[in-house]
Amino acid sequence: MSLVKSFARALPEIVRTLVRIATDPALPRVAKLALGAALIYLLSPLDLLPDFMPVLGWIDDVLIGAVVVDGVLSFVDRALLLRYWPGSPDSLDKIARVARVLSAWVPRRLKQRMFAPGR
Repeated sequence: MSLVKSFARALPEIVRTLVRIATDPALPRVAKLALGAALIYLLSPLDLLPDFMPVLGWIDDVLIGAVVVDGVLSFVDRALLLRYWPGSPDSLDKIARVARVLSAWVPRRLKQRMFAPGR
């Protein structure tokens, strides 16, 4: 199964988890801001690649989603994530691997700056 399909298949659980974790006071403020900014971008009709373009129009949305998921899964406390994740820890690890591959073009330092606790 392709990485994008795997990521898309888990999207309902990912979205549910991100919405729940965003309301938790333990999530660092910068991570909440990054989640909010990503949500605004994903809901906005203005994209880098317009959505009306077949396939290409969704690539930027998938990549932004992958960067957010990778950042959250890499830098947010695992116990906090597992509190809200509806699946098993192994399924969360699989999603983390897929998101890491899809967001590989974004420097780790940038993701750390956006999501690391204590910022």
